[in-house]
Amino acid sequence: MDQENSASSSDGVDEEFWDLANSSSDEDLMNLQIEALQEKGRRRRRGSIPDRIYKDRQRLQGHETLFKDYFAENPVHEEVVFRRRFRMHRALFLLILATVEAHDSYFVQKRDSAGRLGLSSLQKVTAAMRMLAYGIGADAVDDYLRIGESTAIEAMKRFVQAVISVFGAEYLRKPTSDDISRLLLIGESRGFPGMLGSIDCMHWKWKNCPVAWKGMFSRGDHREPSLILEAVASHDLWIWHSFFGLPGSHNDINVLEHSPLFADLREGRAPPVTYKINDHEYTMGYYLADGIYPSWATFVKTIPCPQGEKAKNFAKAQEGCRKDVERAFGVLQARFAIVRGPARCWDRETLQKIMKACVIMHNMIIEDERVERIAHDDLETLARQYAEPDIEIDDVLVSRNHTIEFEEFISNHLRIRDRGTHTMLQADLVEHLWQHHLANINN
Repeated sequence: MDQENSASSSDGVDEEFWDLANSSSDEDLMNLQIEALQEKGRRRRRGSIPDRIYKDRQRLQGHETLFKDYFAENPVHEEVVFRRRFRMHRALFLLILATVEAHDSYFVQKRDSAGRLGLSSLQKVTAAMRMLAYGIGADAVDDYLRIGESTAIEAMKRFVQAVISVFGAEYLRKPTSDDISRLLLIGESRGFPGMLGSIDCMHWKWKNCPVAWKGMFSRGDHREPSLILEAVASHDLWIWHSFFGLPGSHNDINVLEHSPLFADLREGRAPPVTYKINDHEYTMGYYLADGIYPSWATFVKTIPCPQGEKAKNFAKAQEGCRKDVERAFGVLQARFAIVRGPARCWDRETLQKIMKACVIMHNMIIEDERVERIAHDDLETLARQYAEPDIEIDDVLVSRNHTIEFEEFISNHLRIRDRGTHTMLQADLVEHLWQHHLANINN
């Protein structure tokens, strides 16, 4: 019956339209079309997505609970609990929160089209930190923070991008002259003059790697797709160099060939490093590495099967100091469990941003909680000894001829890979550490 009524009504409308079209002028037809468009616009649904049910999550209640638990004048949970759950002190978290909110207006609390207050910056940033620190899914933060799954994912992506944009230049910087002076002082106190840190790689499993890429991102000894992080860390666990994103099928040597670790040194832009061991002068710093790395002048490796007391003493000291980067990996994964468990994102770009943001916040926590302080006078003395004023490099015109700059680049490249310097440096360090060992015994 209803179908017959609707059919008859539509027929009536059609007849009325054609009668009006045959009897009216062009101006009347134009007015009729305008009225039809206006009626269609009034009936168009505005605001939320059609067929989506609005869920009242009590967002204001979630904000009040979060604020009373951690950020009130007398919060429910003390500083120790905050440090354990947020992986940093409250003052540092509030600094990151304020900076991110000022950088990206997404984190500013707004009203929706219905006039209701949206999520606060505390809720969005806390949701992102919980996902990074605990490695949990986006849906798991809904119960406490009153934030939906899709919103939590978007908040996390925007948060890591904001951290990289605001803090990346400072906390992912290359070592300056002052930084190198401090690193050299620490290395010399541990028996390794000229040491700038230790280098190694770690794998991050990629659970949702596309099927077509699994062969490229898997290695025989790991069996699962992964991405590789190459890092250089110092004694205080500060990560001075991070290079992430190569497929897990690579080994450490393949990653090193792609890494920009020695780019400044090849191009002559690196701050100079000069030191003496056993009356031999060296002009390049070095990193402690494991056995897979090549025998370059910039690496000091252990002795695989040490024979004699001197070699054993050197191997013990080298392997002990080389664990700095291993400890840095362990602390990074303990603080941010998202990089310890399998990665659930689909695209590499998001994974790279997550890893970079975690390294940045790791360094921020290291700086905030650093216990070891070096006397300012010692730092200035070393700065005068090792550092030189920065030299501005002018733009060079492109030439097809061999230039002095290109020859210098090749010379630096060969110096980095000089096996003879590597062997002599290792022998000098063996003797230096042995003399240091005897001095400690006599004292």
